[in-house]
Formats: sequence, C-alpha cells, structure tokens
Amino acid sequence: MNYLKYGLCIIVLVLSCQLSAQTLYVTDSIHSKLLNENRTFWVQLPENYDPSSDVKYPVVYLLDGFSLQNALQTVYSNYWGHYLPHMILVGISNRNHRTRDLPPSKIASRRGQAANYETGGAEEFTQFIETELIPYIDGKFPTTPYRTLIGHSYAGLFTINMLLNHAHIFKNYIAIDPSLDWDAQKLLNQAKQKLQTKKFNDKSLFVSLAAEQLHMQNEKITIDNVMKDTSEFTLFPRSIIAFSNVAEQQTQNGLNFSWNVYPEDLHGTVPLPSIRDGLIFLFKWYQFKHPQQYNNPDTTVEELTELLKTQETIYKKHFGYSVSPMIEELFSGYGFMNLQMGAPKKAHFFFKMGIKYFPEKANSYDAMASYYMEQNDYANALKYATEAYKINSDAYHKEKLETIQEKLSKE
Repeated sequence: MNYLKYGLCIIVLVLSCQLSAQTLYVTDSIHSKLLNENRTFWVQLPENYDPSSDVKYPVVYLLDGFSLQNALQTVYSNYWGHYLPHMILVGISNRNHRTRDLPPSKIASRRGQAANYETGGAEEFTQFIETELIPYIDGKFPTTPYRTLIGHSYAGLFTINMLLNHAHIFKNYIAIDPSLDWDAQKLLNQAKQKLQTKKFNDKSLFVSLAAEQLHMQNEKITIDNVMKDTSEFTLFPRSIIAFSNVAEQQTQNGLNFSWNVYPEDLHGTVPLPSIRDGLIFLFKWYQFKHPQQYNNPDTTVEELTELLKTQETIYKKHFGYSVSPMIEELFSGYGFMNLQMGAPKKAHFFFKMGIKYFPEKANSYDAMASYYMEQNDYANALKYATEAYKINSDAYHKEKLETIQEKLSKE
C-alpha cells in the first residue's frame, strides 16, 4: 500500500482523492409487466465495493440515464469522499416513450401543435420504478432505502411530480430545467396547493433553470424582467421561477429546498452544473464538520474521538441508520499522515478506528500492520498482516506477510 499517497492527499485537504480501485459497471434490463416491455438501465457500484462485505449504499436514480450518464459519473467521481458518500448509481433509459412515461397528464396539443404522440403515463412509470425496478435493484445490489432521483426537462417534471404525489419513494430530488409549463402549468398549479398543505419533512429538492436564452426571439428578455412577459416563448422559464418562488416561501412544510439560475447555460448544457450543485446541496450535511481539526497536529486523540462521535450522530440522523463517520480510505489516509508527521499515537488511533468500522476490509488490517512495521514491532505487524491475508490472499498481502516473517526470523 502506498501510504505516502494517502498522507499527501489528506495534507492538501483533497479529501475526495481517487484511489486505484476498479469500478464495477453493468448494463442490465428487466421485463416490466406493468409497461409490457423490457426496460434497460445501467448500474455503477462504488469505488470501494467489496462483494464479500456487508456494507450497503445509498442509491442515486438518474432518468434519461444514458444521455446524462457522463455528467453524473463525472460529478460523482470528483466529489465522493468529502462532499458525497460512496453510492450506487442507476441510470434508467428513457430513449423510447419519453413523452408517454414522464409527463403526469395527457395533452392534445403543445406549443400550438397537435400532440400526435402518447402522453400522460407518469403514474404507470412511477409504479414501474417503485414496484419493479427498485425491488430488482435492492435484491441484486447492497442498497439502503436512502434514494435520490434526478431528472432533466420532462424528467424534471416527472421528478417534481414524484415529490408532490409519491414522496415516500425517494428522499432527495433534483429537477433540472423541469418542463413545468406542461399542460397549461397543471402540475405547477397543483404544487402551489400541495406545498402549502402537505408536509415534506426530511425531503430535499434542488431545482435549476438555464437562463442563457429565456426568449427565443427577444434577447432583451432577462432573468430580471422575464416574469413581466406574457408570451408563450417564456412560459417555460416563468413556470420554473413561479414554482421555485412558491417552494422557497413555504418554509412551514418541512421541505429542504434550494434552486439556482444558470445565466450562461442552455437547456442542453445545464445538467452538468445542476447535478454538481444539486448533489452538494442535498448532501451538505454529509460534509465534514471542522475538517481543519483533523489536520491540526495540536488536536488530541480525545478531541478526535468526540469529532468522530459527532459526525456519526449526524450521519445516523440523516441516513436513518448507523454508518461509519469516515469512509474507509480516510482512516488510512489520516493514519499515514500522522505517521509522517511523527505522531504515532494519533496514527494508531485512526488505524484502530479503521478496523472498528471496517473489520471486513483487508486494508484496515494492512494499515495497522504498516504502523507496527514503522515501530519495528514485527510481532504485532505479523498479527495484523495475517488478518489482512485471511481476508485477501492476493500477491501483495502474501508478499507483505512473508517480509514480516523474514524480519521476525532475524530478530
């Protein structure tokens, strides 16, 4: 194990540094009895996934999953660790039947043209997600009930409909440039009533608006005056703004809400920044409290213990179940950093916590073995290297075990 890499990452506060772990990615499909068709999706397991472990993960469901796949994967790969937990990502294909599956109501025309396509199937698609797809994902992968839904455009409309009418399915929602102008703002009008009367405790919603081109024919329309316009051209942005204003004002309903305007983005470019800002907003509570204290050489082991207890309490409150106060990689990272800084007591503390919270991981014991090797205590190093080898008998752990045994034979 290259502990110098871990230590340097922590020292410069790159708490979400990437490790050389192989990501498990699969494309799959199931036959939906409700929709009477096959539905395709992809699943990406987190970087630290270990099939022999009993660790379970929150899940992000992405509508238009193949179109927006790169955007979500880019954000996740850059922000897990300090900003985001390890999560399972699921991308649902909406290449076919978008207008059938995503809008919540049927229409005869849209924007002055006849709607010669099937619409209004959101309830059936919701039932597919809840009763067929989610049970399949939960049965095949190590998931928790903490779920996030992301949708763009029609899928953003679907996402808001899911929150308003089926809030029990997901915990978090990101609606990117949602088509709230659909069907003469029918869902928007419903939202005005539901946001005032319904409770959304422990639910979070992030909404975005692409504002580079608010009016297709009039460049004088800006975010500052668009609500004064009454043309069909601005109904789309006006609907998003109206919804967001209502959601922002209804603080009594318990909804954790935020929205953002992207003045330099178009409808097609806004998903990437929206996914980034949305996920960071939804998981703001996940970010480390007082990260400087973990890096401060004057922080005592007793103070570190209290910091971890506080973090663990926060995580349990939001997730609804117990979870480690740090990802596995950070326990090793902080441990090796303190070894480099000449603080073996604190290094031992982090390695010990790594074993406490991740007793099924070979790296937890391997890190402690490295600690004892640094202390020239090869008897204890052998003990932990042996445990690591029992879990993972690959060439690395075998070689390390033999190295320690050779050191002991020469004492």
